[in-house]
Amino acid sequence: MSVQATLRPVADVPRPRGRDLSGPELEEFVGELADRPELWIDLVKHDTTQRLYEELISDDHLTAWLICWMDEHDTGFHDHDVSAGAVAVVSGAVCEERLAIDGPPRKRTSRAGESFHFAAADIHRVSHAGSDPAVTL
Repeated sequence: MSVQATLRPVADVPRPRGRDLSGPELEEFVGELADRPELWIDLVKHDTTQRLYEELISDDHLTAWLICWMDEHDTGFHDHDVSAGAVAVVSGAVCEERLAIDGPPRKRTSRAGESFHFAAADIHRVSHAGSDPAVTL
């Protein structure tokens, strides 16, 4: 856990405790976190050569990251092992592509104020979309 994460009251953002959260619960958590920019806004930094990210909280049941995106930043296709996840877009836009057995990847663009969640079994990639830098939680 980063030193900055231990100094921030991100742990006070409401969420179920003592268990892993479902996709919808994770999406609700990142939405609550997005509504509290005082907890993360000073960590927003953009670099044209790479995505920048900062761990905000990590415990046995939850890890939250702030991720800063610019042109051509892309995670590549990946899974999250046994973890579900959620993304809240706080500025800019990102595109998620999710692999599908029955056809081409399913693609959607999410903009500031929107969020999505994914299951542990999903294989996806996330990339910057649009012309403005993006920030996700």
